[in-house]
Amino acid sequence: MSDWTPQSLARLHAACFITPRPWSADEFASLLGEDASFLITRPQGILLGRCVLDEAEVLTIAVDPAARRQGIGLALLADFARQAFEKGAESAFLEVAADNLAARALYTGAGYITAGRRPRYYRTPDGGLIDAEIMCKQLG
Repeated sequence: MSDWTPQSLARLHAACFITPRPWSADEFASLLGEDASFLITRPQGILLGRCVLDEAEVLTIAVDPAARRQGIGLALLADFARQAFEKGAESAFLEVAADNLAARALYTGAGYITAGRRPRYYRTPDGGLIDAEIMCKQLG
């Protein structure tokens, strides 16, 4: 996919997420309409981030399940760090479900460290609750 629309972003997100729940096309359109938000794309993956003052946040990252473990996620995170730094961010953070070991390994490999935890932050489709890990990294 090379021409990303809110609908195609939502389709990819739905293919990648159960918990947290996938975002709708309207949610993507709303976030993309914010001045602070920016989208980084690869043919089989996306990262939506935002910068506010000297801090950047990874809002979501999604890589087509058929294209995982090929370096796309790391490339998206590297592009995010570079662009966020160019926008004036000194640090970056993200939230990840504590039980998402693959994502946590990806973020650790990109230089993020665990900075905190939000207990019972994500709701699973069956009503269960999962903690969120807060991870951060210095940029530059």
